[in-house]
Amino acid sequence: MIKSILKRFGLFLGVKFVPEEDNFLQRHVAFFDRNKDGIVYPSETYQGFRAIGCGYLLSAFASLFINMGLSSKTRPGKGFSFSFPIQFEEMFAKHSKTHPDALTGEELKQLLNANKEPNDRKGAIAGYTEWKMLHYLCKDKNGLLHKETVRAAYDGSLFEQLEKQTASKKHP
Repeated sequence: MIKSILKRFGLFLGVKFVPEEDNFLQRHVAFFDRNKDGIVYPSETYQGFRAIGCGYLLSAFASLFINMGLSSKTRPGKGFSFSFPIQFEEMFAKHSKTHPDALTGEELKQLLNANKEPNDRKGAIAGYTEWKMLHYLCKDKNGLLHKETVRAAYDGSLFEQLEKQTASKKHP
């Protein structure tokens, strides 16, 4: 029984976890799975945040916050939402008023307020933290967070880009 569950999710020791191409959540999380075993430990989350250029304290806080907050929600049986592309486009259509493919800091604040669920403080804090960190790390020189940057954060490719940029700054 346990073997079949592990096999279903690719969690055999010595077997490298490879995310499905069309599963954005798996691709997003795979960056932080530094040893590619299908399980993300707090130390790997810390290493991932350091790799994309975050400082020691932010990386430590993020690794604890994310792993403690999400560990119970990431067990087998949770499905991926196929409505993501629709919601993603709708999010920018509704909230990007100044520039059609980017959000200002104020528009991001409005987006967060519009998507709050009543009586869900943990969700509101998590959403605020994730979006503000993304805005802080990835805004352009005009303070805009671009749609393609957000899409890259969702599919995980942004983390690889940031890691390369951070590595090139350390070793010019």
